[in-house]
Amino acid sequence: MTTSEALSPAAPPIERQTTAGNYFVSNYPPFSFWKPEFVPEARAALQRPPAAGTPLGVYLHIPFCRKRCHFCYFKVYTDKDSAAIGGYIDAALQELALYASQPMIGGRKANFVYFGGGTPSYLSADQLRRLTDGMKRLIPWDEAAEVTFECEPGTLTSHKLKAIRDLGVTRLSLGVENFDDHILEINGRAHHSKEIARAYEYARELAFPQINIDLIAGMVEETEANWRECVRKVIAMSPDSVTIYQMEIPYNTTIYKEMKAAGKLVAPVADWETKRAWVAEAFAELESAGYTVGSAYTAVKNKEKTRFLYRDRLWAGADLVSLGVASFGHLQGTHYQNHHDFEPYVNAIKAGQWPMHRALTPTADERLIREFILQLKLGQTRCDYFLEKFGVDVRQRFAQPLRLLGDWGFGGVEDGVVRLNRDGLLQVDRLLHEFFLPEHKNARYA
Repeated sequence: MTTSEALSPAAPPIERQTTAGNYFVSNYPPFSFWKPEFVPEARAALQRPPAAGTPLGVYLHIPFCRKRCHFCYFKVYTDKDSAAIGGYIDAALQELALYASQPMIGGRKANFVYFGGGTPSYLSADQLRRLTDGMKRLIPWDEAAEVTFECEPGTLTSHKLKAIRDLGVTRLSLGVENFDDHILEINGRAHHSKEIARAYEYARELAFPQINIDLIAGMVEETEANWRECVRKVIAMSPDSVTIYQMEIPYNTTIYKEMKAAGKLVAPVADWETKRAWVAEAFAELESAGYTVGSAYTAVKNKEKTRFLYRDRLWAGADLVSLGVASFGHLQGTHYQNHHDFEPYVNAIKAGQWPMHRALTPTADERLIREFILQLKLGQTRCDYFLEKFGVDVRQRFAQPLRLLGDWGFGGVEDGVVRLNRDGLLQVDRLLHEFFLPEHKNARYA
């Protein structure tokens, strides 16, 4: 019997096997409620001057990869040549130029910048310089508190890493996922273990302010012994931060398509209890090595110096100009997403049109819920923050779900702070649904 089952017969059902679907909660309301007919609301938000004190971020989705990982659910392409990539860079710069001319930007500089993918490090050094020089001319980031760049280890050379460092990148995130070549290959990763060590050594020599290593718990054919070895190797490398995700199988992944073709409901990966146990073990080992667990997914070596500003700013309602195919942004309270596919996105830009595909402006209550549930992923959040910003006492607004969390033994409210214990933090994404409005509880989350 698990801890939560013993605590209360009303505890949420325990997921045992990993089945298909989106588990990770990345926004609210769910994306299925974002609609094309709401795009004019995002356009209207751009016409308003910026709200005082709201930080501005810039995100660029670079959708190119050497291979498509079998568990990947992002919009990526492995068949684009240099001409197509060059055209995409031009389109992204034209899109940013559209934003830079809008009243909402108002001459603001970027407070944080994020290059995600796909594989940003797939681009050549020359392509990266052309891209970022153009971006800086439109919305400067010389005063940015954080510039994050995601990398696949096999795409990195000392020359390219030097170029990335020269761009002003402050946080280099290495998508390691696992250190075993067989596990990497069977899960569709493009890199091998020897490339991890080489890329990390190069990055350390260049003195990036923060180097993050990503791991995934519960990959296809991963064992407990393999997982422990991965954690041991990460600790030996001593990165500034470690991000750990529990493997999920969204509907548009290769693994799901293979499951569907075979008529299988259960994914060939570790079950949820195993994954949570592995992450709990990893967090305990990292804490023994001097790290501090800062969220449901992250541990940092020095919590005074190492932060995730992109995450923290977004979870507190920052503006985000989001560029590129299928990217998600946030403009003065309105969420939007660009066209899902390469050609519609590029063609819209070529025609001088905004490439937005769908949008949603949440109500005040939905904005409160969004910030509350996302900040709960940090393990704790202050009640007075929401009282000052929204004029709402979350202890009253969320009295029922907070009582449930307490009854289930996952956390509670103490001294004006809502806290999750480690058991609650390790399964926070499924607990967040208790705070959803009724009309959102049974919706698809992507």
